Amino acid sequence: MFVKYNQHIKTYGLFFFTLFLFFATIFIFYLNWENSHRNLTFAVLNVGQGEALFIESPTGTQILIDGGPPKKTLSHLARVMPIFDRTIDAVVITNPDADHIGGLIDILKVYKVGQIFEAGTYNDSKIYQDLKKEIKDKNISNILAKKEMRLYLGGGAFIDILFPDRDVSQWTTNDGSVVAKLSYGNTRVMLTGDATKETEKIILQSYPQSFLESDILKIGHHGSQTSTSYDFMKAVSPQYALISNGKNNKYGHPHKNTLDTIADFGSQIFRTDLEGTIIMKSNGIKETFSFIK
Repeated sequence: MFVKYNQHIKTYGLFFFTLFLFFATIFIFYLNWENSHRNLTFAVLNVGQGEALFIESPTGTQILIDGGPPKKTLSHLARVMPIFDRTIDAVVITNPDADHIGGLIDILKVYKVGQIFEAGTYNDSKIYQDLKKEIKDKNISNILAKKEMRLYLGGGAFIDILFPDRDVSQWTTNDGSVVAKLSYGNTRVMLTGDATKETEKIILQSYPQSFLESDILKIGHHGSQTSTSYDFMKAVSPQYALISNGKNNKYGHPHKNTLDTIADFGSQIFRTDLEGTIIMKSNGIKETFSFIK
């Protein structure tokens, strides 16, 4: 009887051990599958009258496009990044105006940044000169963003630089703004910085509409009437139009003419002054939106 009882224990023990291994294997497979099928995150941070965009690829590569105005970005960045994460793989400065770079000095003091890409336009402001010094002191690689550059983010996500396509060192900061396109699966996001209608015209002449078409357009220059021409909207044909602007700002952004142009194409508009931080997640097939006030 004692022997039979032990045999039953061994039989049941082997059964449950096999069952455990089976479910453990499934769990590990699920974790590996989940890690390889994470979403792309794209966020327009609610930095007031300025701009700062955060991107995290499906494999965890993190890109910050612009740093917003002074003293505005760090707190909002902390709400979309893991709490103990203190590294950013790259920063793209679309233009060196204060509302795009003012928050970067604080960011460089808190986060370890791998690379910085710039358009090559110039600003003699103290903020920009202090930022350049901080970049040099920290020995961060400083690269000119140029047309046909592709930044591989991992997991199938990448950013194509569409402009500048030439030396823009003597251009105005807005005319020489970096324009780029973020891609992941079927999701396309057109990133325009403060690019003007003149810059949009150059891009329209350089690329076919099939390449420019995007699900999401980050509206240029906070919705100013100097950006977002009818022809550019037609070429991009976005389902969503995202605007980074401050509440009751003195510039009147977004301008009524710009909003009317967007409305002509039926794009759904999300604005930081109304929605707060705008977060888009994509699995490469479908985009979903959420907001942080």
